[in-house]
Amino acid sequence: MKINMDDVEYVTETSVTIRGSRRRTTVPKYIVEKLDIKDGDKLRWILFKDNSIIIAKVKRE
Repeated sequence: MKINMDDVEYVTETSVTIRGSRRRTTVPKYIVEKLDIKDGDKLRWILFKDNSIIIAKVKRE
């Protein structure tokens, strides 16, 4: 996947925590605030064949 850096607003990395069957990742504060993510909101994970991922907030109905 090619990314035009002129279209990128923010880049960071987070850790994944795996305990038994529970898998967790931390959403960076900047992204939570920018997307106004609240408790109970859903995120959509899209995995491509080249192993790249897009994560998007699901709009509430």
